[in-house]
Amino acid sequence: MDYHHIQSSVRKNELKFHKKRLTQDQVSLLEKSFNFNNKLDPDRRSQLAHELGLPPRKVAIWYQNKRARWKNENLEVDHKALQLRLENLLADNERLQSEVERLKQELHKAQEMLLSVNNTPYSSLSSQISSSCDEAGSSSLVHGSRNHLDKDFFACLIGGEGQFGNTNDQEFFRSSIS
Repeated sequence: MDYHHIQSSVRKNELKFHKKRLTQDQVSLLEKSFNFNNKLDPDRRSQLAHELGLPPRKVAIWYQNKRARWKNENLEVDHKALQLRLENLLADNERLQSEVERLKQELHKAQEMLLSVNNTPYSSLSSQISSSCDEAGSSSLVHGSRNHLDKDFFACLIGGEGQFGNTNDQEFFRSSIS
């Protein structure tokens, strides 16, 4: 190290020790003023400097530093909110993707059942539909009507109750068959 480097280092350390910190009352007044308006016009800077017994430049620097800290704090809060929103959206996306996969499997199963219905006489379908529609109870194949079979079959595919109490499915069929 050379002599000039040591000299400047000593001067910097001396300046740090001579730097006056603001009192709690000064900081409190500056904080109140900042909360009222975070921009400092020249008149307000001079007024605050006079009230606090500080040079106007020190007031301006305090405001500048406070604005930078305030902006960083707001960015952190915004980042946390966005991060939480992202996590929620990713969880929703994952849930929806698994739901899509489940629905694709149900659709595939329904398509297979539909193909087997088209290739099988109605009398042999009763056991297939009953076994795949446990929650529906029994089939309405005893009525012998294709309309009743279609209602129960559709109810099985969508997990409804067909003729066994779910009136919304019946309304769907009335409007689509009519």
